[in-house]
Amino acid sequence: MTITRTILVTRLSALGDVAMTVPVMKQVLEENPEVQIVFVTNKNWGALCAGIPRLIFFPADVKGEHKGIPGLYRLFRSVSRQYKITAIADLHNVLRSKIIRTFFRFSGKPVAAIDKGRAAKKALTSKENKVLQPVISTIERYALVFRQLGLKCTMGHQPVFAPQALPERVLAVTGAKGTQQWIGLAPFATYREKMYPLEKMEIVLAELLKTGNQRVLLFGGGKKEVELLNAMAERYPRAQVVAGRFSLQEEMALISQLNVMISMDSANMHLASLYGVPVISVWGATHPFAGFMGYGQSDANAVQITDLSCRPCSVFGNKPCFRGDHACMEWIKPAQIVEKVISAVG
Repeated sequence: MTITRTILVTRLSALGDVAMTVPVMKQVLEENPEVQIVFVTNKNWGALCAGIPRLIFFPADVKGEHKGIPGLYRLFRSVSRQYKITAIADLHNVLRSKIIRTFFRFSGKPVAAIDKGRAAKKALTSKENKVLQPVISTIERYALVFRQLGLKCTMGHQPVFAPQALPERVLAVTGAKGTQQWIGLAPFATYREKMYPLEKMEIVLAELLKTGNQRVLLFGGGKKEVELLNAMAERYPRAQVVAGRFSLQEEMALISQLNVMISMDSANMHLASLYGVPVISVWGATHPFAGFMGYGQSDANAVQITDLSCRPCSVFGNKPCFRGDHACMEWIKPAQIVEKVISAVG
């Protein structure tokens, strides 16, 4: 079918948030064969778009070439020269994306932007008079933006990608999977309030490795995280650090081969979700009710303390614990995580 509409989509934020856009964009493209999408996002996230027909990755460097209003104008001009944009879907709705969409609006292009539901999220995270009810999921909020532009988008739960063969560079480190069960463990998060205590996560690791057919691959990023994971792996021969060793594309291929992923409320949950890998997600200050559960993931696989009146205290986990004891994470027992992992891998 001839392409008659080219939609510019913007989401310039962190890896996990960007990963959540991918199931929605793929669904839009499948239901609207006359449409192509030009996706403006962080220059490092191109692997997320690989293999999806009519999804065009357009790298943005908002700390370099596209910094500030002049840089965003350069980005606008660059996109406009290469593509005949017919509409803009702003999936971020922050200052940068508002500036970009304003440039296009001045040229007469229709615009739709995400409603983040701030009022409902404020009520959910309020210290007093908390309204403990699920808000509209982020996935659904993304889908609503495309519907505002007159596009079909009926979200399901099917994996976005099929499992990938392991690249040679990965195989050189991990070896072939064979009949082993591979468990991913991603124990880190941006904020302490979203991270299960590492000493307790080590107990989880030790329990999982008591059986002979399971291998645990340790994910993370950054020099300090890799050092902590290396120290942990030295004590457990069947645990292997893969953090910091591969490109995003290679790491995604490795994630696709997992039997299960253990993750905080963080990017690895969303990467695993793209492949339909079950995720045992651990929640502390944040909550699945805020709308950031991984695409297609079961609420039954969320590990959390449900009888703490202060939870959730923030949407993103970026507020210090006002209790001071991090009970939302400290009260979770390692056995709770282990039990769900064992159930997931069968």
